[in-house]
Amino acid sequence: MVKVEKQLSIFLENRPGGLAKICGSLAEAGINILALTIHDTVDHAIVRLLADRPVKALLILEQLGLYILESDVILMDLENRPGALADVARKLARADINIEYAYCTATEHQGGGCLILRADEPERTLELLSEMG
Repeated sequence: MVKVEKQLSIFLENRPGGLAKICGSLAEAGINILALTIHDTVDHAIVRLLADRPVKALLILEQLGLYILESDVILMDLENRPGALADVARKLARADINIEYAYCTATEHQGGGCLILRADEPERTLELLSEMG
């Protein structure tokens, strides 16, 4: 499966309790976080997440007074094997598509994982990766 999903990027002060507040508020609203990554800087962190109800998640997080950007990312089921990510990166490189960022996950006991990426040509990226899936 390859599809486009809405990702929320939340700019958060880099201090204890910030992530707990975000996750707790979403949980109280019955929103499930499907994927999450955090990039920290000296003073702030960028929390990127996918939620099962992104519109509702956006509204709740805005009520907390947080600065949030919404963007489209590609979500792809990926085999959990050596070289699977390399295959994706090579295919996009051959098409001259730049991967701006990506994050993925799987445990050694899972047969498949999940790749989330943002590329400079989202429509073409979706088309090319759909051919692989």
